[in-house]
Amino acid sequence: MDAINGLMMGFSVLFTAENLYFCLLGSIVGTLVGVLPGIGPLAALALLLPVTFQLSAVAGLGMLAAIFYGAMYGGSTTSILVNIPGEAASVVTALDGHAMAKQGRAGAALGMAAISSFVAGTLSLVALTFFSPLLATVALKFGPPENFALMVLGLVCTLYMIGGSTVKGVLMIALGFLAATVGMDIVNGQDRFTLGTINLSAGIEILSVVIGLYGVSEILMNCEKIAKNQVLAEKIKGLWPTFADWRASWKPMMRGSFLGFFLGLVPGGGPVTASFVSYTLERRIAKDPERFGKGAIEGVAGPEAANNAAVSGGMIPLFTLGIPGNAVTALLLGALVMQGVQPGPMFITQRPDLFWGVVASLYVGNVFLLLLNLPLVGLWVQCLRIPYRVLFPLILLLSIVGTYSANKNIFDLWVMIGFGIAGYVLRKLQYEFAPFLIAFVLAPMLEQSLRQSMVMSPDGLMIFAHRPIAAVLIVGSLILAVLVFLKRKSIQPTGDL
Repeated sequence: MDAINGLMMGFSVLFTAENLYFCLLGSIVGTLVGVLPGIGPLAALALLLPVTFQLSAVAGLGMLAAIFYGAMYGGSTTSILVNIPGEAASVVTALDGHAMAKQGRAGAALGMAAISSFVAGTLSLVALTFFSPLLATVALKFGPPENFALMVLGLVCTLYMIGGSTVKGVLMIALGFLAATVGMDIVNGQDRFTLGTINLSAGIEILSVVIGLYGVSEILMNCEKIAKNQVLAEKIKGLWPTFADWRASWKPMMRGSFLGFFLGLVPGGGPVTASFVSYTLERRIAKDPERFGKGAIEGVAGPEAANNAAVSGGMIPLFTLGIPGNAVTALLLGALVMQGVQPGPMFITQRPDLFWGVVASLYVGNVFLLLLNLPLVGLWVQCLRIPYRVLFPLILLLSIVGTYSANKNIFDLWVMIGFGIAGYVLRKLQYEFAPFLIAFVLAPMLEQSLRQSMVMSPDGLMIFAHRPIAAVLIVGSLILAVLVFLKRKSIQPTGDL
């Protein structure tokens, strides 16, 4: 009953003209971001983060969360119609969705994608409503040693879930820690790695880092190629799936919702992992797996449900533990901190209006997105015809304005450009940014927890062995680290060189 009462309070907080307006705006922008290839939710969140400084916490966080959700919805449109995923979580949707479009069933694919997203989003939000307060109650028993151990586990999980090289992932985490140490020491006030410039004494601005890595580098990557989008359907018809489509899809939809929610809870997981795992599962248990990749509607319903459910799942460790599970929730954590809010075990107790207001905005945003995606699908199709030569200069302009508006400091623009160039080079070398961003956000909290633990402990590092929860988390981290090593070793080529 406490969760229901809290949710009712959240709706009472949300139902103001300002909050509803920005929730709707976030839904529209998120869908547009998902539809237009080459932007992605992270770049959009980074570009609009400065806007939230002038808003209430509920309006700002509600808008950012709606953009995240909307990108999951909108990404399926380009995957199905153009075979170009609007964002990474929709890569799997293109396999069968585009095949359905070639068969003249683009409407059914788009309709099932939107309905699966709505159903999974709603189910996962119900779980978020009831599961978050329970986890927060458990997390109240956490002290600095437990928080440190939990963040270590989160970083190891991030390493385990990345798809590329483990060595590159470790290197990106190390670079994230190095970048986070720039500035004033949180304990003794000494400058660290500031190179004698006062501009770095406050540390590296997260906004400049994110916009550079995800916005500027994306522009540079897309300037290398000229994309000519060919939309398969001029007019979308038959959006409502047939009875046969429903019969084939409802089980994958439910499985995707369940799977996506729990993968969202795992640090290092998220929508991309959830969609791939869901597709693999559906293909493995199907009676006729050869249909997948040739227009199986289950290949649309399952992954689309999974990537949306993972969004809500990822909110739980963010709100209740202050631990981001992926790059987007790391950015949301940064937005909360900039609003003067520290997520963690006391978040629900200290700021129930904000927590339940944001949860309520997710419910309302989910409805907005269903209404935007089904009746207005023709409008989103037209957006696919925006030329890249028009789109990317606008993104660069927004990047510059957004970065400068945060602190009114020209130095931040140089940081943004530097990280943009570095991000472009790292993309060419196939490095992933998520480990860097998660380490960059977690590093200050991890360092503070470690130092507090050392002050508390008369036996140094033995405090992590004497505290049962911390000990279990550290052992779990070590086991996962060994599994990462064994996984990497097992995929190395064998034979004589």
